[in-house]
Amino acid sequence: MSVRTRRLRKLPDRYAGGFTLVEILVVLFIVGIIVAMALLSLGTLGDNRNLETEARRLSTLIQMASDDATIQGRDFGLEVMQSRYRFVEFDPFLNQWFQITDDDFMRERALEEGSEFELIIEERRVLLEEAARETENEDDDEDNRDLTDDYLPHILILSSGDTSPFELRIIRQSDKAEVALTMTAAGEFKIGPDENDEI
Repeated sequence: MSVRTRRLRKLPDRYAGGFTLVEILVVLFIVGIIVAMALLSLGTLGDNRNLETEARRLSTLIQMASDDATIQGRDFGLEVMQSRYRFVEFDPFLNQWFQITDDDFMRERALEEGSEFELIIEERRVLLEEAARETENEDDDEDNRDLTDDYLPHILILSSGDTSPFELRIIRQSDKAEVALTMTAAGEFKIGPDENDEI
């Protein structure tokens, strides 16, 4: 009885050593590109969420101011600067706007560094100042907090429940990503990159 033995063919020496250094480097290069793209996309998503969070914070503050205006019979305004905003209040007895100094919710706030506002009212872009309008009296005394006679805030939040229609874009300068906060003429807030995206 004869036993058959199988002979294995010997591979040439060039296949015996596994992967070549060039093949390993190509695979590492491709993996590196995929990881970098994933990290960049996650970073961009996170930053866009920051823009949307800021827009939602501002819309909430405007809604709170509108509720206060309606309940207390007061008129408020919102002054928008290049990268800051603040609320002001109208005194009907003195016929004068005042900056609000004793309310933490309506205090002056700033956007994160590298972001700016773009304000559009009645389909016209508003030229925004870098800083808030100065008070008539430049002392730090709280009694002297009235604004100049020609002052008018950009957005009115009235005791009747009405708020001026506007479109306010928050733009990050590094990559031009933006989120729009829109108050329609019907009094509805919309937040998103597209005007048709409603909250």
